[in-house]
Amino acid sequence: MFSKGNLAVICWLWRSMRKLFLLLSLLLSHAAHLEGKKDNQFIWKPGPWGRCTGDCGPGGVQSRALWCFHLEGWTGHLSNCDESNRPPKERSCFRVCDWHSDLFQWEVSDWHHCVLVPSNLGQARPRTAECVTAQHGLQHRAVRCIQKLNRTVVVNEICEHFAPQPPTEQACLIPCPRDCVVSEFSQWSECSRGCQRQLQHRIRAAISPPLYGGSQCPNLTESRACDTPMSCPLGEEEYTFSLKVGPWSKCRLPHLKEISLSGRTVLDFSSDSKERVTFRHQSYKPHHHPKPWDLEIGYQTRQVWCTRSDGRNAVLSLCMQDSFPLTVQSCIMPKDCETTEWSSWSPCSKTCRSESLSPGFRSRSRKVKHVAIGGGKECPELLEKEACIVEELLQPCHRYSWRTSEWKECQVSLLLEQQDPRWHVTGPVCGGGIQTRDVYCAQSIPASTIQKAKEVSRPVKKTLCLGPAPSASQLCNIPCSTDCIVSSWSDWGLCIHENCRDPQGRKGFRMRRRHVLMESTGSAGHCPHLVESIPCEDPMCYRWLVSEGICIPDHGKCGLGHRVLKAICQNDQGEDVSGSLCPASPPPERMACEIPCRMDCVLSEWTEWSSCSQSCSNKNSDGKQTRSRTILALAGEGGKPCPPSQALQEYRSCNDHSCMQLYWETLPWGPCSEDTLVTALNATIGWNGEATCGVGIQTRRVFCVKSHVGQVMTKRCPDSTRPETVRPCLLPCKKDCIVTAFSEWTPCPRSCQPGNATVKQSRYRIIIQEAANGGQECPDTLFEERECEDISLCPMYRWKPQKWSPCILVPESVRQGIMGSSEPCGKGVQTRVVSCISDDNQSAEVMECLKQTNGMPPLVQECAVPCRDDCTFTVWSRFTPCSANCETSRSRRRQLTGKSRKKEKCQDSDLYPLIETELCPCDVFISQPYGNWSDCILPEGRREPQRGFQIQGDGKECGKGVRFRAIACSDKNGRPVDPSHCSSSGYIQEECVIPCPFDCKLSDWSSWGSCSSSCGIGVRIRSKWLKEKPYNGGRPCPRLDLKNQVHEAVPCYSECNQYSWVVEHWSPCKIHNELRSLRCGGGTQSRKIRCMNAADGEGGAVDNSLCNQDEIPPETQSCSLLCPSECVMSEWGPWSKCPQSCDPHSMQRRTRHLLRPPLNSRTCAEDSQVRPCLLNENCFQFQYNLTEWSTCQLSENATCGQGVRTRLLSCVRSDGTPVGVDQCEQRNLEKPQKVSIHCLVECVVNCQLSGWTAWTECSKTCGHGGRMSRTRFIIMPTQGEGRPCPTELTQQKTCPVTPCYSWVLGNWSTCKLEGGDCGEGFQIRSLSCVVHNGSVSDLAISVDDALCGEMPFQDSILKQPCSVPCPGDCHLTEWSEWSTCELTCINGRSFETMGRQSRSRTFIVQSFENQDSCPQQVLETRPCTGGKCYHYTWKASLWNNNERTVWCQRSDGINVTGGCSPQARPAAIRQCNPACRKPFSYCTQGGVCGCEKGYIEIMRSNGFLDYCMKVPGSDDKKADAKNLAGKNRPVNSKIHDIFKGWSLQPLDPDGRVKIWVYGVSGGGFLIMIFLVFTSYLLCKKPKPHQSTPPQQKPLTLAYDGDLDM
Repeated sequence: MFSKGNLAVICWLWRSMRKLFLLLSLLLSHAAHLEGKKDNQFIWKPGPWGRCTGDCGPGGVQSRALWCFHLEGWTGHLSNCDESNRPPKERSCFRVCDWHSDLFQWEVSDWHHCVLVPSNLGQARPRTAECVTAQHGLQHRAVRCIQKLNRTVVVNEICEHFAPQPPTEQACLIPCPRDCVVSEFSQWSECSRGCQRQLQHRIRAAISPPLYGGSQCPNLTESRACDTPMSCPLGEEEYTFSLKVGPWSKCRLPHLKEISLSGRTVLDFSSDSKERVTFRHQSYKPHHHPKPWDLEIGYQTRQVWCTRSDGRNAVLSLCMQDSFPLTVQSCIMPKDCETTEWSSWSPCSKTCRSESLSPGFRSRSRKVKHVAIGGGKECPELLEKEACIVEELLQPCHRYSWRTSEWKECQVSLLLEQQDPRWHVTGPVCGGGIQTRDVYCAQSIPASTIQKAKEVSRPVKKTLCLGPAPSASQLCNIPCSTDCIVSSWSDWGLCIHENCRDPQGRKGFRMRRRHVLMESTGSAGHCPHLVESIPCEDPMCYRWLVSEGICIPDHGKCGLGHRVLKAICQNDQGEDVSGSLCPASPPPERMACEIPCRMDCVLSEWTEWSSCSQSCSNKNSDGKQTRSRTILALAGEGGKPCPPSQALQEYRSCNDHSCMQLYWETLPWGPCSEDTLVTALNATIGWNGEATCGVGIQTRRVFCVKSHVGQVMTKRCPDSTRPETVRPCLLPCKKDCIVTAFSEWTPCPRSCQPGNATVKQSRYRIIIQEAANGGQECPDTLFEERECEDISLCPMYRWKPQKWSPCILVPESVRQGIMGSSEPCGKGVQTRVVSCISDDNQSAEVMECLKQTNGMPPLVQECAVPCRDDCTFTVWSRFTPCSANCETSRSRRRQLTGKSRKKEKCQDSDLYPLIETELCPCDVFISQPYGNWSDCILPEGRREPQRGFQIQGDGKECGKGVRFRAIACSDKNGRPVDPSHCSSSGYIQEECVIPCPFDCKLSDWSSWGSCSSSCGIGVRIRSKWLKEKPYNGGRPCPRLDLKNQVHEAVPCYSECNQYSWVVEHWSPCKIHNELRSLRCGGGTQSRKIRCMNAADGEGGAVDNSLCNQDEIPPETQSCSLLCPSECVMSEWGPWSKCPQSCDPHSMQRRTRHLLRPPLNSRTCAEDSQVRPCLLNENCFQFQYNLTEWSTCQLSENATCGQGVRTRLLSCVRSDGTPVGVDQCEQRNLEKPQKVSIHCLVECVVNCQLSGWTAWTECSKTCGHGGRMSRTRFIIMPTQGEGRPCPTELTQQKTCPVTPCYSWVLGNWSTCKLEGGDCGEGFQIRSLSCVVHNGSVSDLAISVDDALCGEMPFQDSILKQPCSVPCPGDCHLTEWSEWSTCELTCINGRSFETMGRQSRSRTFIVQSFENQDSCPQQVLETRPCTGGKCYHYTWKASLWNNNERTVWCQRSDGINVTGGCSPQARPAAIRQCNPACRKPFSYCTQGGVCGCEKGYIEIMRSNGFLDYCMKVPGSDDKKADAKNLAGKNRPVNSKIHDIFKGWSLQPLDPDGRVKIWVYGVSGGGFLIMIFLVFTSYLLCKKPKPHQSTPPQQKPLTLAYDGDLDM
């Protein structure tokens, strides 16, 4: 061993070596570090992680870049860095895909309470008095990303992929701290008489809890000792003793060692004494029952001890009673609910892959093996769900889209019936209508797999199609047909051959034509014939047209001469043709004529032949034409005389053909049919762009018609004008009917069905395209139905309880050991087996019965084995029968049995009644109406859908109906009963009327008026007038004029030559000379004029007013007969034509020639005239004139839809005069293209509604307030000015009031201690069946339990533990009443929507010894609605002796503690400032210092008291000097009490020397000096001097002038 010295040396060496070793280690590591830096100066630097890629979910991968950086900052090759330290380049991650939005979501908690914003030091601000209304705060909430299904928290990045993270904090306001508010104290409790020490108490309740950091509630209890006159002598205190029972222990089975305790002595732990109780145990075998419910019955015990009124325990014998409380009882050993293992997961609900990649779900379940018993753990969740990820290998999901059939036929009648319910089909209808189609949902077929076959996807459930469905109805239009508008007839043409290219025979035709002004529209539009012909003789297709030249004398200047004739061959169209075509040789080139000599009579040229007097000849007259010539100059002597007047006129017949015209009449074209001759001419696209299937032919009948006669032989009409009877047409394709495939059969129910009802399944198909043009017809069967096969009936399961076992008591050994009693009686437990069985009495799993019932019947119940001292009875008898009278009652009886009949306690009928009586049931019922009347409900008529469309008619939406009002039925005792006892339907009914809407009613259109213009364009007008105004929401009227009319104007056109002036030839010139001899000179001539209708074949005159009055020809004119010697010139020829531009620089010329030279050499008048072409004077331009478009014109049968707008074409001269269209046509002016266009008149469609749905189920299963409703839907909204849709699309009516039966929990019983005086016990309450009208109230009446059905088997709600305090125990009071609902308010305005109310429990101390064991007072707060804002103010009483009471009061008048601001509390004691320290002074009520009675105040200049001075003679009663003390000093003034026995007090109450002591000391010192000085003066010899009286200092008094000084 080492010595101590050696040991010290070794320790020193070790410490030195350790320091050296440490230093060497540091040097080596530093050197290695420097060497490493020199060798490896490259480090790894990773980049940021990239986006997560790869598979959706946790299988994603994130990567990042890696660089090898030199320490100096530049990058090098990766091999320079240490590979062992290389950071990872990839990591797994959760890849978020769009379909994860269905799996993950942000979960936000509610906002937490608003807390004060922390100060800079990170601490909450201290509560200060500066808070006036509110403080700034922050409130937080938890935000996390969770998986929806199992609410697992995941990383926030997943949810941030879909939506930004919600904020986690926000600013808020915190009201100022509010202290707890409590009520006033109650009165002190009373003290009992006695000598022992007692406590009395008073309590108060919490009204408002502390908020926002306010002070906690003060003590709600105050205790004080009772005033006892004297204390009790030692040992004679008066105590009361109570038997206290403890709580029951847990149920347990007796252990083996407990059973062998027989004869062992055990301490009684229930008392403070050493009294011993002997427990005797006997062998005990627990009771076992067979499966499925293996119940074990154990026992439970409780302690019993004796407690004294001062809270101490006492000897048990002091509390012994006649019957000792039960301390042991049987019980059921608790068993937890037992379930099976989880089933395997179900297949994933998602069996295909959709674009959204949303997940499917799978579930698993477990079943209950047996339920919890005896307070065991309840059953856990039995179903679990989780999402399952879609496998990539799944087939793509079917996609579905909306499909429609083709539009069905347009139904015009629907709208016409809507506007006039009495409308019926009278002919072809056209115009606007409604057409419908079927809308269905079908699987979308990819374009690549669509086959050309007419296979259409089968319809599926409409819920599979997303988005709005296409419209199933629309407005449509059937085009109306209009006839042609044609011009008037032209003049009859010349007689020509039927075929000028092949002239045959001498029979020909004269023709007249008219042209189409406006083409017909529509398939039924008709054009009249445009050509009429008349047979004639000697037809000529080509004629010579001869023009005559001037007469050239043969010899000299007058006498015989010749004219040169120019002949041109023209065809029947007036076109020049070769002369070889004219049949005869051309006329001679010369023609003899005569030029009058100087004295010859001179005649004018023949006029043109007049128009034919008739267009055709009839039996009475023929047509005639005339021409005439006039005498221009009389013959002189020897000259050629003038011819007689008859020779001046010539007549010829004209239009000598019959008035019976011939024309071709056609029938409409027939249908397009196949022509075997043109099968090779197949077409695929028609002229209108529609698909067609080849070319066919159309035929029509053509026949010859003679006017006024009818059809004649075909050969009588000219074949050249015969219309065609065959034309090619495009054959429409045959359309086969196309129907969808049948839908899938509606599924038969997979689960079993209750009862034996047959279940049917059906399928349907939809017509996509109707058959047309001879295609294959549609099948008859569109709907099929069949019964489901192999439908299993649901087995009905029910509980089958066995008989109750005998009552099982506590084992005898336990009973004897604890209670010392061996009689087998008292409370016990009995059990039974309850099994689940099916209808056929086969056992089933418990789960099946639990599914079909509310719960399980009880397996255990308490029972009792009567003891020898108990009363025993027979079972109750049956009730006595009832009579018919409702006032009677019925009763039942029982009797005492055995020895009970002799026991006195059993005779007590109040405790043990032997008769029970109840009222008999009564069949008198009272009904009274309940609720409001329902809407007026029209009777349900048969709603026949018209061709697949429902139409709203007046009869179905208005008229007489019925409204309902529910009745509540009750029996004589006021119990609600089924309404069928009072009324078969449960309703009162009364008739009602829904007024029908009446549309605006106008008259029919008047007939069109005549055209306002006789030539050219005018206006035709027709009108309607108001017959009845609309009301009750009917269709409004169109805009009416002042006469309540509506007009429609269309342009019209009158041929300008339809009515024309016809003039006869001028009469011979009548010389103005009275002499009888014929002389030359000036005169007048006249002629007849008349107005003719060109369209009238008879050529008769019409009223002159029909012709244009502005163009009326003159009937007379001046004329002259030239004398024989005068020069005679011919009449002026026509003016030459002006250019069409009417250029004013161009000239117009006319000429005349000399007919007879003058007798003398005088020159004749000019033979030519020239004038400029002036626009609108002698030169006119022409243009087509178009009217404005007319309003949209519909067919007579149409009310809306497609119509035609027209405008008319006329020709107008540049001066505005309308002229014939031919004037514009001759000038080849450009013609406007369109004179008619299609237009659309908006259809007035009334709102179309569906039928009413069936009435819904009642909103309540029973009682008041239930409502049923039915709805209808808008199929087509209002169009135009149609009847609007009603605002009410839902009708409601009150349900019949059926009685409600409910289980109602009764009130808790008083705490049952089972033999003890205080301690732990239990309360029970009962379940009773009551009848009510929907709300369980105090008025609910108990009825038979069977009416409520199965009772909910929950023992926990019927029994609860409770306690009764023993005398001397410190215990809690009952809960106070809930305070009124109060809101947190700032400046009288609510800070929150929900208020709060509080209640409290406080403790009561009954003995001083138990003060430390008192429980804490309890405050409970709950939210409430309907709260008020309260404010708290300080209140104070009047001052009394400078004191007053101050308290806080709430605004509703309740005095409280807390709530008022402590800083604003008024003073309760009033003190003067400065304090009244002068002798005989005191503080007055006014807060200033005054003097006592007998003293007057001597005041300073600043108003404060200087001192009190005794009033001289104040003892005399007559002295009436007034002072403040005399008025205001109270009799019991404290100041007066102090000074009553005047004594000097040199010290203040706080021990300091008073100021006056210093004053007195100083004064005494001065007096001593004064006395010494006075003695000196007295002793000194005085000098003689004159004495003057000393001046007195004035005395200042406070007086009112009455004092006699």
